[in-house]
Amino acid sequence: MARQQQRATPCDSRWQRSALSATLACTLLIGTVQAYGASSPVAPTAAQKLSLNIPAQQLRQALLMFSQQSGQNVLLDGNLDAALRSNTVVGNYSAEDALARLLQGSGYSFARTDAATFYLVPVAANARGAPVNLAATQIQYHSLSDDAPGQTYRGKPASSTTRLGLSNRETPQAITTVTRQQIDDFKLNSVKEALRSAPSVTVEQFETDRTAFTSRGFNIDNFEYDGMGMPFSSGVLLGDQDLAEFEQIDVLHGANGLMSGTGNPSATVNFVRKRPTDTFQAKIDSSIGSWDKRRVELDVSGPLTDSGNVRGRFIYAHDKGNAYLDRYSHELNLASGLLAFDLSDADTLTVGFSEQRNDSNGSTWGALPIADYNGNRIHYSSRSSSIGQPWTYWNIHTQRAFAELAHDLGNGWSGKITLTGVNQHQDTQMLYAIPATADDVFAYMNRTTSVEHEMTGEAQLSGPFQLFGREHEITVGANYGRSRHTERGHYKDASGYQLVSLADALAGTVPQPAFDYTDSLNTQLLTDRQKSVFAGARFSLTDDLHWIAGARMLSADGKGLGYGSPHDTREHGKVTPYTGLVYDLNSQWSLYGSWTEIFKPQYFRSTAGGVIEPLQGKSMEVGIKGGLLDERLTMTAALFKTEQQNVAEATGQIVGGQYVYQGMNYKSHGMELEASGQALPGLEMGAGYTYVKIEDDNGDKARQYVPTHSLRGSATYRLPGLPKARIGTRVQWQSGTQRDTNSQVRQNAYALVDLMTRYEIDEHWSTSLNLNNVTDRKYLLSLYQAAGSTNYGAPRNLMASVSWTY
Repeated sequence: MARQQQRATPCDSRWQRSALSATLACTLLIGTVQAYGASSPVAPTAAQKLSLNIPAQQLRQALLMFSQQSGQNVLLDGNLDAALRSNTVVGNYSAEDALARLLQGSGYSFARTDAATFYLVPVAANARGAPVNLAATQIQYHSLSDDAPGQTYRGKPASSTTRLGLSNRETPQAITTVTRQQIDDFKLNSVKEALRSAPSVTVEQFETDRTAFTSRGFNIDNFEYDGMGMPFSSGVLLGDQDLAEFEQIDVLHGANGLMSGTGNPSATVNFVRKRPTDTFQAKIDSSIGSWDKRRVELDVSGPLTDSGNVRGRFIYAHDKGNAYLDRYSHELNLASGLLAFDLSDADTLTVGFSEQRNDSNGSTWGALPIADYNGNRIHYSSRSSSIGQPWTYWNIHTQRAFAELAHDLGNGWSGKITLTGVNQHQDTQMLYAIPATADDVFAYMNRTTSVEHEMTGEAQLSGPFQLFGREHEITVGANYGRSRHTERGHYKDASGYQLVSLADALAGTVPQPAFDYTDSLNTQLLTDRQKSVFAGARFSLTDDLHWIAGARMLSADGKGLGYGSPHDTREHGKVTPYTGLVYDLNSQWSLYGSWTEIFKPQYFRSTAGGVIEPLQGKSMEVGIKGGLLDERLTMTAALFKTEQQNVAEATGQIVGGQYVYQGMNYKSHGMELEASGQALPGLEMGAGYTYVKIEDDNGDKARQYVPTHSLRGSATYRLPGLPKARIGTRVQWQSGTQRDTNSQVRQNAYALVDLMTRYEIDEHWSTSLNLNNVTDRKYLLSLYQAAGSTNYGAPRNLMASVSWTY
């Protein structure tokens, strides 16, 4: 529900800017901001430039995107002709200029009811200068402000997710968006929790501090931040990524070789950062929960100068607590600062820096052995069972910085240069348990430290062009990335392990050895580089038929030594083509199809030594997208088929402290159904069903730890008789899974049910209660590990929160 904004007094504005400036000083140099702001001319707020990316499309949908991106309300005629099309608006414009460009040739102009609201006026009536009497004409108007970002479960992918600035319906692939409203409602504070709500994504938490993700049967290893890829990611999440600094998460299903650095047929996950806002806003959220969990989150944003040409945002999160697992605890601290400078009418510079410290105690390398040395299933009476010891830990310190310069070239053309940098330091002390006898395990123990530096840069140019009397859009760009990784492991001796009883490991009484042995087999020094050029275009073949085509040419090389094996990779001039068609059946529904080749360098150690060969293959998808209930409820149905060679599959072996992989060939096919948005007045929902079947070269079932059937859904309902209260539920169901090599290691089908309730005390204060795993279902977290180990999932737990917003 939209909240009416109150006009701030000059004193309030000065206090807000002072408070925000002081907060940002903790992470950024405010002196630079003040110097720039003092020398900049003061412009009226109405002329303030907005960064917009609105492709040509159905006029109503374009007005919705304008409202979302500008923060302005737009009142429109409920009888607006569905055949009307908008113009492309890409670049930095004032709200008035942007809306005028959008409406040009539509037969409509606009006027204002107040500083925050536009309404449409037929051109003829506007030309006469006649007053518009809404009551007399009895036109039904609808405000788009109710659909503002963060207030709905309807997914609206960020423009950075598709690079071409396409809407969901214009993209020939399925897209899922986990919105800020979903994150807040169900306290999805981590990436793991958020992606558990995304249909088609399976979260494989195979250790306390390491998690993999799969989609359409294959590992997700394409992760992006505002569309900038992380080309050297293994796809395994270390520790956790807190979501306080992100507005939403977009999941682009299927291969994405054109839009990201490399192609992978599973999915691409794009983390969309929160950005500095034009008006002052603040939020403080405090939570307490089971196992002594405590969390505090602060988010403050707004202009730092009178003209608003400098804006800032500061985000802080502190998350600490014990866990249901014996001896396990964690502490996470996150601080993030962002600044946006309007350097001119055409240029905006945005810079940001974040630092996250994730410290865990009682951590596990691997998890509970769930099969003995003969392959027989081991059952544990307590879900709290853990092989984590009082002396095991996993500390991860991550710093991220970025700078983005956007330039409006005019006539709808824009350019952008983005630089990102990541530093990550790890310090771990771990125990890994491998069954040896009926009562004993081999305890593989070590201490490892590592440092990774990654730099990525990209330049992109996009805009419309005319061809054969029609307007089309094109994007071209280039990308470069470099990563340097150093690591050293320390062991008690050359063997690295000793025989201990499983009972001692479960009791946490395995003594800590002296980690004073190391050699070249326990050392990594790796350097990897990738560079690519790409081009993509959307051709309007007819009013209803659009063709998306493009290609990316990639070169990659690596050198160094990893655990005694050479780390030598060299791939040059590899081209991944992409093509897709979208046909608009009418103003509500579109058919689509896409095809792409797959190519991705891999950095896993192979059974033959060195790194495994690049992943290759092809992927196809067809589907239908549309909207119901005046497009407040969006729906997607998709069929997909994928063939892959050299899929990295863990063997369960460990050499020099590193898992060893082998290349496997697989093919998969399946179906996805998804719906999100407002199903009824007051009822927000997001739900999806996925079917996937995976086979090897012989036609046998493969990767059976991925569920064949899965269902994800969440919904909230605002009570009609109590409009300040909302209730909701989240459901996760999946079919049975097992290890390919041992049918005794199996998890039967299960469902998890979460409940939530939220009450808005007044316009500033609210309180909420979340109850997770209501039925107290006992289940295994994942069967992903080839070695056959996992932990149990969390039992029933509770979290209570209080929030203040301004």
